[in-house]
Amino acid sequence: MFDLQAYLEHCRELVNRDIERRFPENEATPRLYTAMAYSLKAGGKRIRPALCLAASEAVGMVDEDVVAAATALEMVHTYSLIHDDLPAMDDDALRRGLPTCHVAFDEATAILAGDALLTLAFDILADTALASDKGPAVWMQVIRGLALAAGPQGMIEGQMRDIASENRFLSKEALKRMHALKTGAMIVGAVETGALLGGGNQTQVNHLRAYAEHIGLAFQVMDDILNVSGDPDLMGKATGTDQERNKSTYPALMGLAQSRVFAGDLVSKALQALDNFDNRSEPLRALANYIIERRR
Repeated sequence: MFDLQAYLEHCRELVNRDIERRFPENEATPRLYTAMAYSLKAGGKRIRPALCLAASEAVGMVDEDVVAAATALEMVHTYSLIHDDLPAMDDDALRRGLPTCHVAFDEATAILAGDALLTLAFDILADTALASDKGPAVWMQVIRGLALAAGPQGMIEGQMRDIASENRFLSKEALKRMHALKTGAMIVGAVETGALLGGGNQTQVNHLRAYAEHIGLAFQVMDDILNVSGDPDLMGKATGTDQERNKSTYPALMGLAQSRVFAGDLVSKALQALDNFDNRSEPLRALANYIIERRR
C-alpha cells in the first residue's frame, strides 16, 4: 500500500533543503530576508510542491529543475498567505500556529516580504531555466503558466472576487468560478509545471490539468468545511471566520453534509482523469484522497 505520509515527508525534505540553501541561518541577515524566511519556514503541508513533484514523476522523473520549480511555487503560495493575513485583507493573527508575518514583524515588512517572495520565485525559475537542458519553450510555458495562475487571471482575481462577495449571495456556479481562480489556479499551475518539466506530452498534460482542476476545487470546498468544523489547535489558525465576515462558502450555500458529498464527487472525477496513467501516478491518486480526508 502506498504510504502518503512518507511521500509527503520526502517532498517536504526536498523542498525544505532547497529553501535552506537559499535562506541560510545568519545573524547578519537583513530584516527583509528574516521576514521572508520566517513565513517560508513556518511549516505547512507543502501540498503544491508535492503536486508538482508527483506530476513530474507521473510522466517521467523528478530532477533538480523540478525541485527548484516546486520551491518557487511554495514561495508564491507563501507570499499569498502573507498578504491574505494582512489587516486590509483577512486580518488574521495566526498562521500555521505562529503569529502571522505582520504580527511578528510589522505591516510594511510583511507587505515587502510577500512582494519579495513573489519576485524571487520568478528569479529562481529563470535562473534554473538558464542552466537547464529542457529547452526555452518548456520553460516559457512554465513561467507564463505560473504568472497566469498567480496573477489577475488567476489567484489575485479570485481573491478580489472573494472580497467583493462578502455580505452577498453567490450562486453555486459563481462560487465555483471564484474558487477555481482563488485556490484552483495555483493547484493547476503546480501540476502543469511538474507535467511540463517531467516531459509529459500534450495529452498527458491535458489529463493532469483536468485532475488538478477537480482537486483544486475540492481543496477549497474542504477549506470551507474546516473553517466551520475544524479544530483550531490542529489547523493552527482560527475557525468560524468565514461566517463572521459573512463570506459566501459551500457550507453556507449547501450545508456541511452536501458540501462533503460535492468534494467527494470532485475527487472521483479527478481520479478518473488518471485512468490512463500507470502506477507512477499513485502519489497523485493518494493526494486526491488526502484532500477530502485532511483535518487541517
